[in-house]
Amino acid sequence: MTRIVQIAPAIGPGTGVAGVAYQLEREFVASGATVERFTAVEAGRRRRRTPRSAIGMRLRHGADVAWFSTVGTARARRFLAERPDAVSICHNDVMAGDVYVNHGLLTAAMRSRGHYALRMLRNPLHLFTAVRDRIRYRGRTHRAIVALSDQEARLLVDTYGRVDIPIRVIANGVDLERFRPASEAERARARASIGLPGDSLVAVFIGHEFERKGLPIVIDALPQAPGVALLVVGGTPDQIRHSRGRSERLGVADRVHFVGPQPDPVPFLQAADVFVLPSAYESYGLVIMEALASGVPVVSTSVGVAPEVIEDGVNGFIVPPDARVVGQRLRELTGQDLRGWRQRARERAAGHSWRAAADRYLALVHELQASKKEEP
Repeated sequence: MTRIVQIAPAIGPGTGVAGVAYQLEREFVASGATVERFTAVEAGRRRRRTPRSAIGMRLRHGADVAWFSTVGTARARRFLAERPDAVSICHNDVMAGDVYVNHGLLTAAMRSRGHYALRMLRNPLHLFTAVRDRIRYRGRTHRAIVALSDQEARLLVDTYGRVDIPIRVIANGVDLERFRPASEAERARARASIGLPGDSLVAVFIGHEFERKGLPIVIDALPQAPGVALLVVGGTPDQIRHSRGRSERLGVADRVHFVGPQPDPVPFLQAADVFVLPSAYESYGLVIMEALASGVPVVSTSVGVAPEVIEDGVNGFIVPPDARVVGQRLRELTGQDLRGWRQRARERAAGHSWRAAADRYLALVHELQASKKEEP
């Protein structure tokens, strides 16, 4: 009997770490494994009222990370000690578990954006996380590390210099039934519901960190791509206000449509002709796979999974973080028959199901189970 414990701050449908753990849990159970959760709730973290201000949200997030990394670690270790036959997979924060899934390298993300020392010093949570992760990667907390892409595996070693724990590359999956190419009728309905022009090339940007993910670059590219409308999903009120001001200064505000955070990206991918993400750093970039699975070609910098799944000029473009180049690529797609691009995008995503991802995790789980039995 295969017994797995997944450790994460939260596990549930949606995006991010919680969604990844949820999808893996479903596939593990479907394969016949017994799966348990250890989340902040199981660790005893009491639910609290959601703060109303952005500062309150940041303070709440910092407190949650620190608590789950410390108190959560102690309680997770007790939880696992009671289940010696289980193989544990940790997704974030807790310093325990047989396998640690690297969902992002904070220090790499900060360095990619410049002013590294300032970014680290002005946020105590960054300093705490940097120390915690150095202990994690340079020590023996876990028995294996999972990197989500070949590039992230190399970056892990470049960042920490020496990682004695074995590193395995296991890419995230994508829900190929939920994310599928839209029909022409579905595309027209999606655009009408959002209020997008029917005759423009619609580029969609999806992300909550506008600066790191490159929204300013996309907006700066629009003057060079006059036939392109930009749909922006995500962001805080402050980020949206600043970005709208930028588009107004460039004279492209009438072509930029902000819809704010949305629980479901599917309607916005259905409305799009191209997905654009000139990001400074991605540990994986699941939304890239979601776009490809939706039959939407991708214009992205060479981050995360992008260089492994985007074939330049075939199902998208790999670009530098340069507004001029991004504008050129968007302009190239304007007026083209995109049916071939959509087909090639979908074909590239077809091999990245959650079933395939879970099978690779299960192979690692069985390997660790066998080594546990051999231990004295």
